[in-house]
Amino acid sequence: MTQSELAIHMFLQLAIILAVCRVVGLLARRIGQPQVVGEMIAGVLLGPSLFGLLAPHWQQDLFPKGPSMTIIYAAAQVGIVLYMFLVGLEFDTNLIRHRVPSAVSISLAGVLTPLVLGVLVALMLVQDEGRYFTAGVKDWQAMLFVGVAIAITAFPMLARIIVDRKLAGTSLGTLVLAAGATDDAIAWCLFAVVLAVFKNDPTLAFLAIGGGAVYGLFVLTAGRRLLQRFLGTRAERQGGVSSPMLAVILMLLMCAAWYTDFVGIYAVFGAFILGVAMPRGVIAVEVRRSLEPLVTNFLLPLFFVFSGLNTQIGLVNSIGLLAVALVILVASILGKGGACYLAARLNKESQRESLAIGSLMNARGLMELILLNIGLQAGLITPTLFTILVLMAIVTTLMATPLFNVFYGRFRKQPEKEFIGAAVPHPAADGDVPAGLAPATRE
Repeated sequence: MTQSELAIHMFLQLAIILAVCRVVGLLARRIGQPQVVGEMIAGVLLGPSLFGLLAPHWQQDLFPKGPSMTIIYAAAQVGIVLYMFLVGLEFDTNLIRHRVPSAVSISLAGVLTPLVLGVLVALMLVQDEGRYFTAGVKDWQAMLFVGVAIAITAFPMLARIIVDRKLAGTSLGTLVLAAGATDDAIAWCLFAVVLAVFKNDPTLAFLAIGGGAVYGLFVLTAGRRLLQRFLGTRAERQGGVSSPMLAVILMLLMCAAWYTDFVGIYAVFGAFILGVAMPRGVIAVEVRRSLEPLVTNFLLPLFFVFSGLNTQIGLVNSIGLLAVALVILVASILGKGGACYLAARLNKESQRESLAIGSLMNARGLMELILLNIGLQAGLITPTLFTILVLMAIVTTLMATPLFNVFYGRFRKQPEKEFIGAAVPHPAADGDVPAGLAPATRE
């Protein structure tokens, strides 16, 4: 395929991806689910699980393995990085200073309990050699991988749900984001240890833990002051963000993503931390206004479709495999949602907020798909376990919004003063999200 043919084919791919994601997203919203859940399901529908089943030749012609899929993958990574940067811009640490014990307890409960349950589940899976884990994977590596897969909170998706439910900039929303971010950072460090041992390269674990800690400390201390001095003050003086300044911000963002990806804790954490460190005020509002529509409506849906192309639901084709999927699902719900709920209650959070926290923390999705794709490509897991865990991610994410609405959303009043930056004009994509909220204003 020539470069010209590749470009023509890619345009058709992008048009179909965006159309299907939008249609399924609208249907999801009709039943009370956020747009992001529809996009996740759309990715599976476009893959071999449905499109490939109904029209295998068309599916292979539209999404052949090769350069076009590499381009989609790269564009999806850029979208995730930009989105998590926007989430970081909305993250306000002042809102959880009086709830730090809750955030720490919820984070620890949301990691330790799933790890224990993951070990128990993996003990069952490793008995069937070759079906769930590839040859060469040690039992303890399998146990740690399943534990991490259950412990993951879909941080970008969690942020998307929080914004869709209009919790961005609130104490509860910030608490859940803080707990989710901590959980995923710990989980990715543990996963880096698994990969390091599996690849016989211990430097991977040292890089992930040490490099990530150094980056976070520097950016949130000296980096924050430098950003305020050279960007924040200038933007306030100019009354906005100029094109050269936006270019500098994007360059810094790509450097942050490259570094954290290089050390092994994934690019989204570098993007999120940089967003948290960015100056607030006019610079945050202008950057969101410039980037948000393109990111949430064009780039981010690409990742869901890319992951869906690796999901083959037809592999779960027996009573035994369905039973395994059910066991993993139950362990995931109890280990994450149940443990986070209990931790919140022990910290004297209200019953309603504790249930809301458990519901939201139980959502997986995007980060789960990232982890599973890496595990599949690295040769840790088989396509069968990949598909089972993808199904778990879809179900737990589908549960999040309805449970949140039952336990908390329908009782919640939304005074205007609860939102950070509510007085700042901020155009939403569909015109119904309060000003100052970002990102993902698409509900």
